[in-house]
Amino acid sequence: MSAATTGPSPTAPARSGPSAVRRRVVLAWGLWDWGSAAYNAVITSFVFGPYVVRGVVGDAEPGGWSANTWLGLSGFVAGLLVALIAPITGQRSDAGGHRRRNLALWTGLVVVTMLGLFTVRDEPAYLYTALVLLAAGAVFQEFAGVSYNAMLPQVSTPATLGRVSGFGWSMGYFGGIFLLLICYVGFIAPDVGWFGVTSEGGLNIRVVAVFSAVWFAVFALPVLVAVPELPPGPPSRRVSIPQSYRLLVQDVRRLFARDRNAVWFLLASALYRDGLAAVFTFGAILAVSVYGLDQSTVLVFGVAANVVAALGALALGVVEDRVGPKRIIMVSLVGLLVSCTVLLFASGPTMFWIFGLLLCLWVGPAQASSRSFLARVAPPGREGEMFGLYATTGRAASFLAPGLFALFSGLFSDRVGIVGIALVLLAGAIALSRVASPPRLTSGPSAGSS
Repeated sequence: MSAATTGPSPTAPARSGPSAVRRRVVLAWGLWDWGSAAYNAVITSFVFGPYVVRGVVGDAEPGGWSANTWLGLSGFVAGLLVALIAPITGQRSDAGGHRRRNLALWTGLVVVTMLGLFTVRDEPAYLYTALVLLAAGAVFQEFAGVSYNAMLPQVSTPATLGRVSGFGWSMGYFGGIFLLLICYVGFIAPDVGWFGVTSEGGLNIRVVAVFSAVWFAVFALPVLVAVPELPPGPPSRRVSIPQSYRLLVQDVRRLFARDRNAVWFLLASALYRDGLAAVFTFGAILAVSVYGLDQSTVLVFGVAANVVAALGALALGVVEDRVGPKRIIMVSLVGLLVSCTVLLFASGPTMFWIFGLLLCLWVGPAQASSRSFLARVAPPGREGEMFGLYATTGRAASFLAPGLFALFSGLFSDRVGIVGIALVLLAGAIALSRVASPPRLTSGPSAGSS
């Protein structure tokens, strides 16, 4: 990004952070997204989570429950902790001027939990170790994301929020693709992988966890060097933890009185973001059970889906800076609903490849534009607090899409479970339609570009 000097627009508040932003700073920030895919793609979605279900537990039912039930309980506990703690961690990092320090702390803890997963052998006795580490990692990852997202106004100019946010999301998708392919070729596919690693005792998967931890640590370092720490907030906001909760309640009340639009956006985004998460969560299940893809093809589809989502986030991030984030989100939600409707009646692998990829095309832009929408309406110097609320509201609604998918698939069939996801996306779109767009931020002669 070329150096630029921007002043506050007459239609928008001034943003916090430096007015001159360079390409290397944006790249350093985006590399954290690239590295964090080690947790999201490898640990949660495609490698270690399935290993816990198939390798660690298998057909056993510890405590009378299946592995999926235990993982669901672990996720619930993690979500509850995030909902209770994320807002004050954001508020306290803003007030103390510790945004970068907190990002380093939470990222380091995620890396430690990933390293700890090396101890999880493919025996049911190790389930509880896996559950504790996965829950802790999920909590630390959310907290790290609060500090990371709050840096967005620091690494962009008001007129480039959309394209920088889209760049970050695309880096996350591409990083996940690249790391998955490395792990597959190096450790998962061969009988004897790199360094003589085999599958005995689940060693190949456990080594993948270690490799992914190192990957995350390496690519998280640039942002900690390139993005400066902000000065502390006013003394009135540097308070104890119990007082932080009281301050949070006061701030939410003031926010609702001053800017109800931001509150309604938090609630609307909680709905459709739950639907976005469900697209990837249940996509592999539907690909196998409904559309006839085999397991190896699903992995290939997963790589293609991430590529498409990344390109969508990157391309529409540029468009967002011209038309605003709300239009991008609404167009994306409509595209998702149309694709869901077609898939409800379509059959066969070919149709799934076409409309499944179209479905994924709209996920990236919706996620990226949601982040930049919030960055545009967050009070200057309070971005961490707002993204803490963003994480909390997202967690508060995270049961809706899985619950409705289970309801419709249980009453009818796996195919009809798509209706549950579509209903959540539709509810989010309707709620968002009542939210006003953030102030238009136009690029003047001095505005930077990414």
